[in-house]
Amino acid sequence: MTITEVADYLNSHNNFDILTHAYPDGDTLGSGYALCLALQQIGKNARVITTNIPKNFQFLTDGVQKQDFLTETVVSTDVADEKLLGSNKEKYVGKIDLCIDHHMTNKVEAELKYVDENAAANCENIYRLLLTMNIKITKQIANCLYTGISTDTGCFRYTNTTSDTLRTAAALMDIGCDTAYINKVMFETKSKAKVRLERAVYDTMLYCADGKCAIINTTLEMQKALNISDDELEGLASIPRQIEGVLIGIVMREKEGGVFKVSVRTNGNVNAAEFCQKFGGGGHSAAAGCSVNGSLDEVRSKLISAAEAIL
Repeated sequence: MTITEVADYLNSHNNFDILTHAYPDGDTLGSGYALCLALQQIGKNARVITTNIPKNFQFLTDGVQKQDFLTETVVSTDVADEKLLGSNKEKYVGKIDLCIDHHMTNKVEAELKYVDENAAANCENIYRLLLTMNIKITKQIANCLYTGISTDTGCFRYTNTTSDTLRTAAALMDIGCDTAYINKVMFETKSKAKVRLERAVYDTMLYCADGKCAIINTTLEMQKALNISDDELEGLASIPRQIEGVLIGIVMREKEGGVFKVSVRTNGNVNAAEFCQKFGGGGHSAAAGCSVNGSLDEVRSKLISAAEAIL
């Protein structure tokens, strides 16, 4: 499916539910709200279906009209697998009409799919789509798109950043997006609770594979003791990968029901997506994720074995 075909499809349909993935990040929310604003701009009914939006991303909802309508068209944005829909999974599995994504391991069963794995962020896909649809990219739409691009590239530091990524960001800056505010909120602001959490997380650091793999974890007990919300758990993934000599950085986050949400970040030629596929997950070559059932020790042991096998 081409970007022009996606544009034609959206222009010829109405009453959109736009899906984001569970534990929403800047790219899924930025994609969803930018698309929602664009569709509303051209007279369409549209709404973003998401779980709880972290406090630092709530500005993305500015200017979005609350509309009441019967759903006709379901679009997913930055959703690599239907099981990542979280609490919305039961309602929407098997009912996605159009999937717009950038994960090379995309497994969404949709009627139509547009997946560009060369895009550093799905917001790059949405940007090109809106240009194709002749949408006026307002300052708020630019804010949404810049947020997704900057967060998925680590403020343009990660290896997925391309010259196209930088040109897109520059175009959004020319439109007037609030880059200084977004960069401050996303990358330079931490709550006191987050600082307490990071201090505790460093104490869980475990090295394996001759120091080429580093693993940290959070537990429900740790969250309770530190009075930490799920929102504060975002942004931990970069910690182990930043350590000199580490090729695989792993973050384990305990969730209810005896499951750990695992985030993997890699350096060098180690493929994070291939690592996570061993556990039913996926993602990108340098950043991927999966969920693994078991106790802390059991899950950590499985991850260590997989890391040692690769390294």
